Amino acid sequence: MNHYPQAWGRPRDDVYGPYDHSYVQQSHPTTHTQSPAVTGTSVIGVKFRDGVVLATDNLASYGSLARFTDVKRLRTFPPSTLIGFGGDVSDMQYIDRLLNSLDVHEHYLSSDHTLNASNIHTYLSKVFYKRRSDFNPLWNQILVAGFDAQDQPFLASADLLGTTFSAPTLATGFGAHLAQPILRKLMPKDEESVKDVGREEAVEAVKACMKVLFYRDARSLDRYSIAVVTKEGIELKEDEKLENQSWAFADRVKGYGTQTV
Repeated sequence: MNHYPQAWGRPRDDVYGPYDHSYVQQSHPTTHTQSPAVTGTSVIGVKFRDGVVLATDNLASYGSLARFTDVKRLRTFPPSTLIGFGGDVSDMQYIDRLLNSLDVHEHYLSSDHTLNASNIHTYLSKVFYKRRSDFNPLWNQILVAGFDAQDQPFLASADLLGTTFSAPTLATGFGAHLAQPILRKLMPKDEESVKDVGREEAVEAVKACMKVLFYRDARSLDRYSIAVVTKEGIELKEDEKLENQSWAFADRVKGYGTQTV
């Protein structure tokens, strides 16, 4: 008699003959991962009269563990398109390879036409929708920033379902709950208000949001990347640190760490 656990629940080999495993192999369904392992959190985006500001922190979390503290989640696509990634880091790397392939393909073409931010957003939204239709989604939500065909500032979102939308201010992850109220004080929902916002105002608003997220989002970090897209190009800083942190008071509390009371 076969006493091994893998044989439990099926007929005995010595009575009914060996089990035909080929039937199981043929009917076994194709499966895909449905649980992201290493993830990044919020992406913050704000339009202003001359361009767009985009920011993410540099943390990639392994579940609830702040595992990787130097993961850059902003990607540039020449000449003036910027993509910010939230969600699964491995899927972000896959999309990054897709964009690199697309960039190489575009450079080999003899045409003078270059892809703008609106083109990149459309392309990525189709990639998301195709993978979702295959029941093998890319577990990301992205913000694409740059300029459209009319040379106007462009900011739009796409997620793992292929859902797309655009607004003067956008945020993913916890930023959609914690940062958007701050950004809407800077700018109402209508597109006309973009013309009243300057670069410095937009940058300061994004920095304020990154500070709030560091305090309130357990999957956030005090080091972040921020980029400003204008017609002159992309100004990207990937190792910024929050200023005037309130958490610094902890080392002055008696009994904290190695201090003696």
